Amino acid sequence: MNLPERLMAQTTPPPQSDSFVQIITSGGWPGVLILLVLVSLSIAALYLVIDQVMALQRKDLLPEGLALQVASCLRDGKVADAEQLLRQKPSILAGVITVGIHAREFGWAEVEKTVEDVLIERSAAMHRRIDYLSTIANLSPMVGLLGTVTGMIFAFRQVAATSGAAGAGDLAEGIYQALVTTVGGLVVAIPSLAAVGVLRSRVDELLAEVTQQAQIALVPLRRRLVAASTNSTKRTMPISPGVSVAPAQMQGARMNPPPPGSAPSVPGDQ
Repeated sequence: MNLPERLMAQTTPPPQSDSFVQIITSGGWPGVLILLVLVSLSIAALYLVIDQVMALQRKDLLPEGLALQVASCLRDGKVADAEQLLRQKPSILAGVITVGIHAREFGWAEVEKTVEDVLIERSAAMHRRIDYLSTIANLSPMVGLLGTVTGMIFAFRQVAATSGAAGAGDLAEGIYQALVTTVGGLVVAIPSLAAVGVLRSRVDELLAEVTQQAQIALVPLRRRLVAASTNSTKRTMPISPGVSVAPAQMQGARMNPPPPGSAPSVPGDQ
C-alpha cells in the first residue's frame, strides 16, 4: 500500500450501521409518538385475531351430531328431551334450535321467522369484532401517512430556516420520520387486512352450516306443524253459498205454517 492509500484509509471513517432503536428515534419525538400509536394498534389487532381464531372453533359452534339427535327427539314427539339435549351442549346452533322450538305454538311461519332473526343477530355479533379489526387495518395507513406529512414538514422547515442552504444531514431527520412511520403503518395494515378477509370468510362458512343444521333439526317439527295446520283448515271449511238453509235455522220471529185447506191471504182482498 502506497502513502496516498494509507492516508485515505486513516482519514475515511468506518461505515456505521444504525441500530433498530436509532432508526426509530431518528425521526424525533413526533415520529416516536406516531410509532407508539402504531405499536398500540398492532397489539390490538393481534389480540382481535387471536380472539377470533379461538372463538371460531367448529366444535364450539356446531357440536357434532347435535342436529340429528334433536331431530330424532322431535320425530318421536319428545320435545322436553330435545330441549334438555340443547341445554347440555350450549352453542350457536343450540341457541338457534331452542328459539325455533319455543316458537312452535305460533305455527311454522313464526318458527321460520324467529330462526331467521336469531341468525341475523348472531351474524352481526360475530362480525362486530372483525369490523374492529377492519377499522385498525384502515386506520394504520392513515397514522403512517400522518407521520409522513409531519416528517416532510420538518424537512422543509429546515430548508426554509437555512434559506435553502440545508444539506442532506439537515434533512435526514424529517425524511427518516416520514419513511419509518409509513413503513410502520403498512406493516400493521397489511396483515390486518389479510386477517379480516380470512375471518369473514370463516364466519360466513360457519353461519351457512349453522343454518343448514338448524333446518335438519327442525324438519320433524315442520312436518307436525304443517300437518296440524292442514287438518285445522279442513275442519273449519265454510258453508258454500249455494247451500239452502232450513227455516228453523233462521233467526228472528218464529213462522207458523198455515192450517190445512186455508188459502193464503193476499193483501187487498179484505
